[in-house]
Amino acid sequence: MEQGLKDLIEVSQFYGKQKDYVLGGGGNTSVKNGKYLWIKASGHSLATIAENGFAKLDRDKLNLIHEKSYSTDVFLREEEIKNDLLASRVEPEKEQRPSVETSMHNLMDFSLVVHTHSTKVNGLMCSKLVAEKTDELFGDHVIYLPYEDPGYILFKKVEKAVLKYRKEKLKEPEIIFLQNHGVFVGGNSIEEIHKNYQFIEEKLDEVYGDEPINESLPVNSAADKIIPAVRMMLFEDGLKTVRLVNTTLFEKYLKNENQSAISAPFTPDGIVYANSSFLFVDFDGDMDKFLKDIQSKINVYKQEKNKLPKAIFAEGLGVMVVADNSKAAETLVDVVADHCRIAQFAESFGGQHPMTQKQIDFIESWEVEQYRSKVSLGATAGRVDRKVMIVTGGAQGFGAGIVEELMEEGAHVVIADLNAEKGQQFADELNSGGRKNQAHFIQADVSNAESVEKLIFDTVVHFGGLDTIISNAGILRAGGLDEMTPETFELMTRVNYSAYFLCSKYASAVMKLQNQFKPDHYADIIQINSKSGLKGSNKNFAYAGGKFGGIGLTQSFALELMPFKIKVNSICPGNFFDGPLWADPDNGLFVQYLRAGKVPGAKTIEDVKKFYEAQVPAGRGCTPEDVMKAVYYVIDQKYETGQAIPVTGGQNMLK
Repeated sequence: MEQGLKDLIEVSQFYGKQKDYVLGGGGNTSVKNGKYLWIKASGHSLATIAENGFAKLDRDKLNLIHEKSYSTDVFLREEEIKNDLLASRVEPEKEQRPSVETSMHNLMDFSLVVHTHSTKVNGLMCSKLVAEKTDELFGDHVIYLPYEDPGYILFKKVEKAVLKYRKEKLKEPEIIFLQNHGVFVGGNSIEEIHKNYQFIEEKLDEVYGDEPINESLPVNSAADKIIPAVRMMLFEDGLKTVRLVNTTLFEKYLKNENQSAISAPFTPDGIVYANSSFLFVDFDGDMDKFLKDIQSKINVYKQEKNKLPKAIFAEGLGVMVVADNSKAAETLVDVVADHCRIAQFAESFGGQHPMTQKQIDFIESWEVEQYRSKVSLGATAGRVDRKVMIVTGGAQGFGAGIVEELMEEGAHVVIADLNAEKGQQFADELNSGGRKNQAHFIQADVSNAESVEKLIFDTVVHFGGLDTIISNAGILRAGGLDEMTPETFELMTRVNYSAYFLCSKYASAVMKLQNQFKPDHYADIIQINSKSGLKGSNKNFAYAGGKFGGIGLTQSFALELMPFKIKVNSICPGNFFDGPLWADPDNGLFVQYLRAGKVPGAKTIEDVKKFYEAQVPAGRGCTPEDVMKAVYYVIDQKYETGQAIPVTGGQNMLK
């Protein structure tokens, strides 16, 4: 890789990782020499971009775009230019789509060009006094251009301004400001790019002073009784992620008197990610009234705009963002926060100057931006695509295996576990691969009612609802009547039996609400039981008793909840010999059973393992993959409930 491309990757990631400059797939960067230009291809994030994220273009072919005449029909013209940009690719087989702003990158006579939608810059660019204040702050160090629709006409106006600047100033403009858009910065090294951005920020900070405060506020305790209903109202082409956020920054604009300041978009990027307007509604504590009101307003929004809202400002509750997946919801939170920060910064320059309706109409109908929106916020894929699922005891063992499988199949998964360090680390690992579905860790003690209730509440606030809970957390302390203490028996009963009741109680409340607003929506409560729930276990009665009781709960819950299309089933795995429950060298079952003398004649852990493997007709222990086949069966079908499904390799057979 040549040095110029290395510099491009470095500077792209530097600005791409900072939300003050770039959100989602926004912004673009380039590097060029006399023959080629490398520019970010659509659908790539600057924060993580690598060499394969840049399209290599022939500059001779790009220069023809500067000289060529195109159709006077705006959309036909943009289609022609798009085709010419595609024709300039040196490696068309990669099927990369160059940025629509490629020609401006090619025009600026610097090796590196970094275009961002800097929040602070847009506080000025989206203000009423933008022209006079830009001149006052920056003078002839920069070019400033009033708003123009993105594409060819904007490029021609920039080209005219650049040629004039060169002629009058006898130098190349390093900074180009665009009203309601952002800034282009050029330089022949990374250091020059940084120097120019620093110059811009220092000038703006002199005016802005302190940053807008953006601290988290408590979430309304009624949130879990509202958001799942809203999620079902927004169900159109599949399940949505609905995330509730309440901060000091949003608090200001949740108030009716301040909403006009954020009621229209400031930049094309804002439209791409968050639509051309937000939905505003009030919550005064009356949930039934609120749900009727918001349903009515969603219907009107859809009728007027032919799409669903992506951001809902609910005074008394917070801001709900609506997306096809969790990663997109995360981006939307940032976009809405950026919109509010721009509004606040713009107050330093005479107030807000949003885009006009004509400008908005162009962006909403422009194929380029529709394409960007599609590749940036698209859905996931898989057998449990976009479902919200909780796995208790999900940080290790069977639970971790289940979580990994669900993530591979497109679910948004809450890892609920007592071990905060291991759980958060596991979630971070799962989210590091750039998936659109995400894992989220919540520390929970499933034997404690308040903890389980909070687990469900936090899940709803983060993902918008709950489609499946897998009650997997469990403990096992082997021992006969002589060894078992009342305290250990009660602990095992709380974790292996009572916890299943708590999970079902609080999860089913959310699932019922979802079914109320979408009667054909099915949900699942799944208990990971055990073969010990199907057959007594010698010197292991505390564990077996809890699991036997769990099947009784499954059958009873199934009868109660099926009218709400909530299926309740138990999966009864055989022994997971490779997991920590069995194999932990200090307190695993192999060690416990050896100490308890449960296996006659066994002298080593290996003797105990061989004894149990010999009891399985399949000749091996159970794996998470085996369990997942049963889990997917339970979720996929809509007819069976109240069952205890063995996954034991033939060790336990139904009669």
